[in-house]
Amino acid sequence: MTDEGGQSARGRRPLTERDAELTAIDAALTDLCDTGTGPPTARHGGLLVYAGPAGSGKTSLLGEVRRKAVARGCTVLSARGGEQEHHMAFHVVRQLVQPVLAAASEEEHRRIMGSWYDIVAPAVGLVAAEGVGAPDPTGVRDGLDWLVTRFAVRHTPCVLILDDAHWTDPETLSWLAAFAPRAEELPMLVVLAYRPDELPPQGTAFRKLAERNGSRPFDLLPLTPGAVGRIVHDTLGAGADEPFRHECWAVTGGNPFEVVELLAKVRDRGLKPQQENIPELRELASAVKGSGLITRIERLGTSAVRLAYATAVLGAATTPALAARIAALGGEEAADAIDRLRVARILTGGTDPDEPVDFVHPLIATSVYRSIPGALRTGMHGEAAVAVVEAGLGAAATARHLQETPAEGDPWVVAQLREAAREYLRSGAPEAARRCLARALREPPPFGDRAAVLFELGCSSLLAEPATTVNHLRSALEQPDIAPALREAITYRLAQALGHSDRMAEAAQVVAEEARQSASAKTRLRMQAEQFMWNAFRADEADSPVRSRRLAKLADHLTGRGLAERYIFGLRGWDAMVRGEPAATALRYADKALGDGLSWTDDNWGFEVPVLVALTYMYCDQPGQAELLFTQGIAECERKGWRGAHLSFGFTLLGYIRFRRGRLAEAEDLVQAGLRIANRVGSQVPAQWFALGILIEILLARGRVGEARQLADTFHYGDVVPNAVVYPDSATVYTGLLLAEGLRKDAEQRLTAVGARFDARGMRNPAWCPWQLNLSSALALADPERAAAQAAEALARARQFGTQSAIGQALLAAAEVASGPEELNLLTEGVRHLERSPAAYDLARGLVAHGSALRRAGLPQDAADQLYRGLEGAVHCGADSLAARARDELAAAGLRPLPLRYADTDGLTAQERAVAEHAARGQGTAAIAEELGINERAVSRLLSAACRKVGTDHAGLSRALTKGMEGLRGS
Repeated sequence: MTDEGGQSARGRRPLTERDAELTAIDAALTDLCDTGTGPPTARHGGLLVYAGPAGSGKTSLLGEVRRKAVARGCTVLSARGGEQEHHMAFHVVRQLVQPVLAAASEEEHRRIMGSWYDIVAPAVGLVAAEGVGAPDPTGVRDGLDWLVTRFAVRHTPCVLILDDAHWTDPETLSWLAAFAPRAEELPMLVVLAYRPDELPPQGTAFRKLAERNGSRPFDLLPLTPGAVGRIVHDTLGAGADEPFRHECWAVTGGNPFEVVELLAKVRDRGLKPQQENIPELRELASAVKGSGLITRIERLGTSAVRLAYATAVLGAATTPALAARIAALGGEEAADAIDRLRVARILTGGTDPDEPVDFVHPLIATSVYRSIPGALRTGMHGEAAVAVVEAGLGAAATARHLQETPAEGDPWVVAQLREAAREYLRSGAPEAARRCLARALREPPPFGDRAAVLFELGCSSLLAEPATTVNHLRSALEQPDIAPALREAITYRLAQALGHSDRMAEAAQVVAEEARQSASAKTRLRMQAEQFMWNAFRADEADSPVRSRRLAKLADHLTGRGLAERYIFGLRGWDAMVRGEPAATALRYADKALGDGLSWTDDNWGFEVPVLVALTYMYCDQPGQAELLFTQGIAECERKGWRGAHLSFGFTLLGYIRFRRGRLAEAEDLVQAGLRIANRVGSQVPAQWFALGILIEILLARGRVGEARQLADTFHYGDVVPNAVVYPDSATVYTGLLLAEGLRKDAEQRLTAVGARFDARGMRNPAWCPWQLNLSSALALADPERAAAQAAEALARARQFGTQSAIGQALLAAAEVASGPEELNLLTEGVRHLERSPAAYDLARGLVAHGSALRRAGLPQDAADQLYRGLEGAVHCGADSLAARARDELAAAGLRPLPLRYADTDGLTAQERAVAEHAARGQGTAAIAEELGINERAVSRLLSAACRKVGTDHAGLSRALTKGMEGLRGS
């Protein structure tokens, strides 16, 4: 298309009344290209945005950007939104990157993109491997970020130009709104132009981008009468009188495109620029756009009209041959029509068979398209759908035209729309897929395909519209004669949609009903597993003990054949852990479930049970094994492009594992990353609640109570109770914040309610939810007798569960409400248990508490040893407030802190490994001490360090060392 502000094919004219805009372009390019004496990294880019109505000169300005950028040696990526293509996902992204990608082979693409290739390839128009699956939109956007960032760095300096951004497809617009602000950190200048009054509703993020930080885009104003007069003078000569020049401004409103087009027609007509020719001037002005433009095209002949219609239907940059076919013209007749339309400044291009043909300006394209009679336009879209299929342009291009045709029950149409939906899903564009499938449903599909189309439609809208998904999937289940495999898949997805809509009771009911109806034993078992899972997640389950007994009975009769049986083992292990059964029982079932591994990204099974299995290991004092499983799960999600809720859970819960191991700084970084992803997914989603609770616990452990309060208030964490079971329990986490703020009474009331809720459901494990430990602390001052009773009961439950960390934590809580010799005895035992656990932060807490009690008891030497160890542990964990307390206690004892005696490292020392290997073979402390020639106290401490580093208790040392998990850090 020609530049809408007047830089036509007849020669480039300096832009008029655009000085500020041109100055901004020069300044931005100078910042991008001029590095002075600094290194290449000194380059920095930015963002320029131009806004104005149609014809206001946006394209001319972007033409200047391109010209100046090329002159300075910049690499230019450019694209343009299209009115007919704005629903084709990633259409604009492909315009930007395909010219660059076309110069390399698939092998080179794979080498450059690495693990991002299969995620991003479908979105940018490359061929991805079969069976890779559908990435989520977040993963595709992240992949595009990586691809464009890499290109900007490799081809610096780089300029990205996008014209008619208001017609950009929603997927590109969403990506661009998030990526463009990063241009300031890259050697890339992003320049955008759009019509503000035509920005679609989903363009809110783009509008905020354009008006970022309180600034506004450059608003392109109409030309003044003086400016129009100068253009008239430059175009038509000095003979143009003042009335004629003023009338040129009046009839165009100062619109640059209309001014230039009008003057071209005046010159072509040979009209003298005098006052007496003003009536004819007005007639010419009416032919620039609207009905006058259509009349002008009609004067060119029927073939020209049909060719213009066909070009408007096909959209931007179509081929002459394709336009000729839709217009039903022969080759010579079509070429003649293109020539006439080109001379009339309606079309551009098409001078040879390989050169695309397009309209001179989008205003012309819009006017022509809207002028096509309705029935004819519909028929031309139908013909275009067939033609683009035969031309090999893909199902997505076909679907654009089929969206404009009436529903006639054509199986071919349904097949094309379903294939287009599959293409869009592989591209990470579920909303575009949903539109195709909704149109396929209206066709309607053949009777036997209706359930499958409803299923596909439900799957495509699962993340965006879970309530609508439920309706589609329920309707799919109501269809007769559904194949058993499809019925099972529909039921699974329906339960998933209900669960993601906080309707877990309905999810459990759906799978229970299918289990009763199915004639397949395999399907019944699968549905039972799903039912147990959704009931376990329910916060309102009426009879959890009954479910637990049924689950235990079923698990005892299974052998582990197939995923359904292994998933039931995983659920049984999780249930045993939550109920506080011996940890050995929970671990036995977790091992059976794990087998040779559980996938996080199996579309037919979900990732919930694999996550529960990994967390069972964590709660059972095997966090090293849990960390290994989470690291593998996160890598699997990233390879598949699942960078939304799944990845948020992965980072968040990996952070929780690190927190329970005492690596608070690492834990905080991971959970912050998980929360950022959760915030991108949506507000008050489960991933967000998990991240908030864990992050608040970490901040409290690090002594940053004010930050924890600010976080809770920002997200209303203490006010909203999730409908699902969340771990750590949100109410219990919030009471930890209240206790840190000294609000004991409020904490007591909330914890009493938590206890009543969990006890009724048989969830009695203090390692999973330490509500009794917090309640004991809340009651310590006001009701010490009740506090001691709560602590004693929690300790009994912890001993039943049997992990070293659970018993140690309960002993510390009991010591908090005890005094004198009893307090010392409880602390001594608590530290002994924690030394045999992987819980480094809890051990540091116990050591500091023990040292403080010893100091108060008049035992300064014993106190000093524990306090020094507690200080080292607190510093190693990143628990700043605990370290400060240890220093204060040392000062109170008249001692100064010594330098730390070990470095922050995860690798086992030679002594630690030797001691751990002897312990793994079943040798006791005395035997190890005798064989290695060291005292028993040293053996205990070396074993304690080995447990913390490997991520296990004493019982798990053998397996952990065999798997080589020491030093595991994750991704």
